[in-house]
Amino acid sequence: MEKRYQQQKKRFPKLRFILLIILLLFIATGAYAVHQYREGLKLAGNGEKKEMDFISDEETGDIINYLIIGVDSRGEEKSRSDTMMILSWNKKTNELKLVSFMRDIYAEIPGYDHWKLNTAYYLGGVQLLKETLNQMFDIPIHHYAVLDFKSFESLIDILAPDGVEIEVEKDMSAYIGVTLTKGVHRLNGKELLGYARFRHDAQGDFGRVERQQKVIEALKDELMQPKNLKNMPKLIGAAQGYILTDMTTGEELKTVLSVAKGGVPDIEKMTIPVEGTYWFNSYQHAGSVIEIDLETNRQKLHEFLGMEE
Repeated sequence: MEKRYQQQKKRFPKLRFILLIILLLFIATGAYAVHQYREGLKLAGNGEKKEMDFISDEETGDIINYLIIGVDSRGEEKSRSDTMMILSWNKKTNELKLVSFMRDIYAEIPGYDHWKLNTAYYLGGVQLLKETLNQMFDIPIHHYAVLDFKSFESLIDILAPDGVEIEVEKDMSAYIGVTLTKGVHRLNGKELLGYARFRHDAQGDFGRVERQQKVIEALKDELMQPKNLKNMPKLIGAAQGYILTDMTTGEELKTVLSVAKGGVPDIEKMTIPVEGTYWFNSYQHAGSVIEIDLETNRQKLHEFLGMEE
């Protein structure tokens, strides 16, 4: 018994030393995370955000819809929404679905008659765009996120300092501020934004929307990469000022972790209007527009999102 006691006694200093090392690692990791978070806040102006009017629709099932708005702002007080998407997450199945709405859709905007869909954000911000989509397509919207393109560049460079891998399908440079060549490349924030915005080819805005969806898929994969975990505190800090949203930091983290817990899901994609359900027209007050078969597009959208009629 005495011999065993002496052996255990010899082990205790080793055990204490190991526990001390683990504790120091936790402290160092926590200190690094806090430091990186604060550095992110500094980049984003200490997390100051302007308030935006938004009334969330009631959650009645497993599906949560996030309205994602990309704004081409050059310092103006009011801007049109260059990108409008709904990211739909099924909490039960962990499915992710992404719907892009063409900005030139001829839409009935509540209180303003008919204009291009991207005018709704200019006229009444997030809430009016939400009401327009509610009215046209009868879909609930529970949260929103607004990001301007300059902030997009910065966030990409924080998330993936080595760039985001994208297959560039053709040479492109017109009106995007960068020159991209065909092939698989790791693009930095400015290059990735240029890729997502390119539309000077035969596909026009429809091709641009496809590239935006491709970028969202690539970013989702990059976000889930273990190598980028060290960048997350700084990214979260910067997002406090770069991204306007109704969600708190805790809600954002909870959502990301909930999605990641179920594995990295693929993203199913859809564009409104769907093929064969639209035609082009022009009006003096609105310019060139896309008119759509609203009933067919509403039905197709509900089927895609798995909404009960």
